[in-house]
Amino acid sequence: VQLQASGGGLVQAGGSLRLSCAASGRTFSSYAVAWFRQAPGKEREFVAGINWRGSSTYYSDSVKGRFTVSRDNAKNTGNLQMNSLKPEDTAVYYCAARSGGSTWSRDAMNFWGKGTQVTVSS
Repeated sequence: VQLQASGGGLVQAGGSLRLSCAASGRTFSSYAVAWFRQAPGKEREFVAGINWRGSSTYYSDSVKGRFTVSRDNAKNTGNLQMNSLKPEDTAVYYCAARSGGSTWSRDAMNFWGKGTQVTVSS
């Protein structure tokens, strides 16, 4: 499956952005979808994930309560709604997908999209 993240941009602290992940190729609904981010000089880290049906969601502690992950299998898209953004949320955000397993590590992902830059100014 091919993935493409979009929706990044520049926003002030406290603002919101909505990222989208468009999928093409194989059956998108067969895959769990995750969002990762990578800030300059830091490792890529897990942000949020959603199972293939959209019935279970998972979040890192740093974004819990502020970010919401969702998906629309009919439209082959995944979304990440980011509210109450903080300067420390500044990073390149990536969407990824895995076909099996239950972990949300980078190594567990089978497919990656190109990232989209999110910059939060203070």
